[in-house]
Amino acid sequence: MKEVIAFLSFDGNCREAMEFYKTCFEAELFLLPFSEVPGGLLAAAEKAQDRIMHSTLTRETTFLMAADIVPGPAFRRGDDFSIMVHCESMQEQERLFAALGEKGQITMPLQDTFWGARFGTLTDRFGIRWMFNFAHLKQG
Repeated sequence: MKEVIAFLSFDGNCREAMEFYKTCFEAELFLLPFSEVPGGLLAAAEKAQDRIMHSTLTRETTFLMAADIVPGPAFRRGDDFSIMVHCESMQEQERLFAALGEKGQITMPLQDTFWGARFGTLTDRFGIRWMFNFAHLKQG
């Protein structure tokens, strides 16, 4: 594994929270609003254009990631964090996804994404939410 990072979810106040954490930790902040996401995903998140799709807080290394949920389902405390695993290979990603997903629930199968990574999510048998990312170069 390259790294494991806490991933926080917010209900419309991701920007405010991450700017607060940026000040506290004296870190660099990257914010990607839904309004800047290419193509089809934006259509699905039309009500979320002022929300943050992805953010990272970095001080030497990335140590915190966060995003706003898309409006719709009720936001519940306890569903406000996940563990993000950045894998070193597709084989490692598949192995970890299968192992942690055993007797759990796959919420997004592993698939290629517009940001150039293979990504998937699941909730393990203990109710912990996991995100798996493997950044790879697209074969052209």
